[in-house]
Amino acid sequence: MSGLHDQRYEPTNLPYRMAVLCYLWTEDDRLLMLHRCREPNPGRFSPIGGKMEISEGETPHECARREIMEEAGIEIPEKDIRMTALVAEKAYQFQMHWMLFCFEVTRRIDPDELPRTEFEEGTLEWIPVEEVEHRNLPETDQKVLWPLIKPRRHQPGFLMVEIDCGGDELAWKIVEDTTVPVGG
Repeated sequence: MSGLHDQRYEPTNLPYRMAVLCYLWTEDDRLLMLHRCREPNPGRFSPIGGKMEISEGETPHECARREIMEEAGIEIPEKDIRMTALVAEKAYQFQMHWMLFCFEVTRRIDPDELPRTEFEEGTLEWIPVEEVEHRNLPETDQKVLWPLIKPRRHQPGFLMVEIDCGGDELAWKIVEDTTVPVGG
């Protein structure tokens, strides 16, 4: 490895960002994903979401509802969304720390509700649950987040995961898990 991977990161020098990831599902268990064309992670697939507007005091729930409206064009009432996970990533791409609030829309979405599928950040696609892991996902999603989220989808409860991206290999641990996985 070369470049940033050769250097040990200094956590006190990295900026911290907060963002949301939003999981929207169809009745037949397809997940709405963004095939990204912009940073972060261009060319990769991720759930819709984005950075919290911290300077404006935006809460995670407000951010999730705003991002769903901005990216999917769907207004989700507060009663139809719940936080399902919190992911703390240290030294993501050796550039910053992330606190990711993961939300699931509790009502099933009809794909016809989307007013468009392409916008400046990429293309929205409905991916069958069994195909998600075969898409080009960011490394932390591929190795940690998706394997934990997939069996817990549609289940009440809460999951907290800490991921350290600062070494040669991802190190992660489940800090809290009150879900009871079913299906898969």
